[in-house]
Amino acid sequence: MLGKVILAAAGPGDPELITVKTARYLQKADVVLTDRLVSEDILEEHVNADAEIVYVGKQCRRGVSTPQATINELIVQYALEGKLVVRLKGGDVSIFSNILDELEVIVANNIPYEIVPGVTAALGAAAYAGIPLTARGYSTAVRLLTSYKSDVVTNEYWRELAETDDTLVFYMSSETLDDVVEKLIGNYISADKLLAVVEQATTPLQKVHICSLYEYHNELKTKKFISPSLVIIGKVVALHEQFSWKQNSNSSEYYFKPVASHFTTINNSNKVTINAGRF
Repeated sequence: MLGKVILAAAGPGDPELITVKTARYLQKADVVLTDRLVSEDILEEHVNADAEIVYVGKQCRRGVSTPQATINELIVQYALEGKLVVRLKGGDVSIFSNILDELEVIVANNIPYEIVPGVTAALGAAAYAGIPLTARGYSTAVRLLTSYKSDVVTNEYWRELAETDDTLVFYMSSETLDDVVEKLIGNYISADKLLAVVEQATTPLQKVHICSLYEYHNELKTKKFISPSLVIIGKVVALHEQFSWKQNSNSSEYYFKPVASHFTTINNSNKVTINAGRF
């Protein structure tokens, strides 16, 4: 008897931003395969006590990560055992995730599935920073982008990005931010478009850093941002000063713990927790 796979979103950090549907599936799950960027409060509050929780976290360019092939194998293994599998992803399931790889292997094995959307990091970070992503007189469109390595965006597209009035939101790009700023300045981006970096958005440890792109090298160039960090660029960033409602944290702690480098098993209230980061 085949099980079923639920590709579900946990939201950007604040555990209260989880959807009712995802919470309901977590209460029914036999197995939860969870990303690193999922609040522990969600797992503790919503996952039923008999479920097996498997940590399959990834860390971009650093640390220990679970290979996508291993995640695919675990999804198929548990589903073919007849279990209800919740593949729990931070943010929204379809924005800069590996959902395509997982969908392909699920369909190839004729496994029933559902996709449950959620609050993506761009929406959460902007809301908790008091930055409307679209606003009359500022921007009428938003572009969700990534520049995690230098050849992701072409030179022609950088020119277009510098000229557009769309709000630009960069995922997974805080470590390549020097290059992002250099490309935009090199294409003469308007000085009234500001830069915001939101660290650990929507969590109690959130910090928002804002500066002019043309002052970036003096103000933020040497700073190491805590993962996850989201970059927002555009005229709307100026609205933060007026509409910011959440105070910056003074802490340098990680809300989402780095992926462990070893295999661990914890038995707590009939719940087995496995760190799959060793694969």
